[in-house]
Amino acid sequence: MISRKTLPNAARWFRTEISLSCTTWSGPDTARAHEARVRHVDIILMLLAVALPWSTSVTGILGVVVAFCILLNARVELLLTSLKRPASVLPLALLLLAATGTTWADGVSWPERLTGVGKMAKLLLLPLLLVHYQSSQRAKWIFAAFVASSGVLLVHSFLVSAFPALAITTRLDQPGIPVKNYIDQSQGFVVIAVALAALAFEAAARLKYYLAALLAITSCAFLANLVFINVARSAFLYAPLMFVLLMVRYLSRTKVLLGLVGLGLVCGGLWSASPNLQRKVTAIFTEASAYQPDAPIGEKQPSVALRLEFWRKSLNFFEAAPLLGNGTGSIRSLFERDAVGRAGVSALVVANPHNQTLAAAVQWGALGLIAIWAMWIAHVHLFRGSELVAWIGMLATVQNIASSMFNSHLADFYEGWLYVLFVGIAGGELLRIRQDTAASGGSDAPAPGLCRANRPPAVAEEDPGDEPLNYPRRRKSCERRLEMGGRVRPRSEQAKPMHQ
Repeated sequence: MISRKTLPNAARWFRTEISLSCTTWSGPDTARAHEARVRHVDIILMLLAVALPWSTSVTGILGVVVAFCILLNARVELLLTSLKRPASVLPLALLLLAATGTTWADGVSWPERLTGVGKMAKLLLLPLLLVHYQSSQRAKWIFAAFVASSGVLLVHSFLVSAFPALAITTRLDQPGIPVKNYIDQSQGFVVIAVALAALAFEAAARLKYYLAALLAITSCAFLANLVFINVARSAFLYAPLMFVLLMVRYLSRTKVLLGLVGLGLVCGGLWSASPNLQRKVTAIFTEASAYQPDAPIGEKQPSVALRLEFWRKSLNFFEAAPLLGNGTGSIRSLFERDAVGRAGVSALVVANPHNQTLAAAVQWGALGLIAIWAMWIAHVHLFRGSELVAWIGMLATVQNIASSMFNSHLADFYEGWLYVLFVGIAGGELLRIRQDTAASGGSDAPAPGLCRANRPPAVAEEDPGDEPLNYPRRRKSCERRLEMGGRVRPRSEQAKPMHQ
């Protein structure tokens, strides 16, 4: 039960926190005030992560608030240092290009130009998160909040598939989707499923088998929803890539080959057992083979045929303005002009060519192509390393690149925010870990997320005289020493008995 003193103590703590955050900028309590503001940013980001699978408006409002709070609290030297990193400056360069592109968008209304800038505005938060999480150690809070919120969505999705009336937004063409759409839901569920599978491997390596089983079961629940309830067809590209990354991290080369064969067999079995997958896969080939630019559109729009037509037109628009493009927000007006006198698929007018590279090329020409791919490459380069947080950041980056082949997933709301959060938070945490390691003199302690007993050979070299690192007793000793803050010494370094 809550005691009588609980609420007054909570109110007193809240007043103290607010007072420190808002009024203390110098003096002996400056450090405490800075830490309080860092903590408050983390709490706001947790709320943002909880809201992301459910609400666009709440997510957008919290995004503005958190950007303001980080700018208010960040140390100037960290901000300036961050601008020297390509991973930080290239998202800002892409946003600046989008803002500048409004000046040469001829024949485009200003609301459309500003809408185009607004779709890329979330990139402003990415370098700020890289700065913030060099000071905060609560990155796990935000990831845990997102997984928990998506877990509630997972349960709701299963319920909606059985009882459609429970859906928040009812769409007959999207069964099992309680809110937003199946593309957004698939994007979040896949990255969570693969990340939880990785955490299950990590827990098993530490002999925490109950935790590993719980994580594996939860991962399978997310995958089951994708297989049997609803899934975006773009997931057929990025999900296998992400599972290959998982196998490369945790399996030897021989086991990776066996794993690929096993993955193919599992996919074949799931396809034969799931009417949902059969319908989705069959539709891809049916729609692609029946594609005709002037073919009439039925009640259900053929998404594959539409994409092929959008890409064909977008390439023509890019060829017309190859250097600077047609300006920010110009996509809809270009499709409107081209649709005059046409019929069927070629007469459709859209503001999204369903390919992020083409969306950048149409609006900003070759400069846009260079900017967007330079940013992706910089983030891939940032996440090279054996740390678990680096691998999670790489996972999110690869997913966004792959899914952007069939959608504009930097400009789209949910997928763009997912990319910003994962890359910004994981990148900031990774930079903090590497800075701490460098400051401690490059200790040979295992990288975070990997025990020495589970390190890849490229990271940890075994001493010839040492006993196998996967020996259970040796691995348990490794874990115990690491938890006590010590280092794991090879047997060749250990003291010899006096009589020798």
